This record gives sequence, C-alpha cells and structure tokens, in this order.
Amino acid sequence: MPNLHCTHCGEEGLEAGFIRDSGENSPGFARWVEGALERGIFGGAKLLGRPKWEIDAYRCRYCYHLELFAARRD
Repeated sequence: MPNLHCTHCGEEGLEAGFIRDSGENSPGFARWVEGALERGIFGGAKLLGRPKWEIDAYRCRYCYHLELFAARRD
C-alpha cells in the first residue's frame, strides 16, 4: 500500500506485519468477518456463508500505533 502514514502522529514509513491468531484450529492469522458477532449454540462465532477478509497490519516506527486494513483474498 503506497503512501501510508500514521493517522496518530502523521509520520510516514509504516512497518508491515500481521495479527497472529493462535487459537485452536487457527490458520495462524486473524481475519475480519462482515456483520455483527452472532454466537452459535456452543458459544463460538457463526461464520458459515459470511465474507472473511485478511487483516493487513502496519505499525508506526515512531509512535508504535497500529493501522489495520481489511483485504479480500479468497
């Protein structure tokens, strides 16, 4: 993503990274799910048929603020 700058301090030069998900049966990275959280019968989130987006995370090298962007990757 070109020309990214920190929305907190205004500096440029954000460092790319990702949000790790280490839960059971996790793919290792977090995803954003469209719509409000709905829980199933066992308390887990209902995900079937809902669009899921990977989260691109960037950290400011100056103030350490995180910027998150959702990207659709099937």
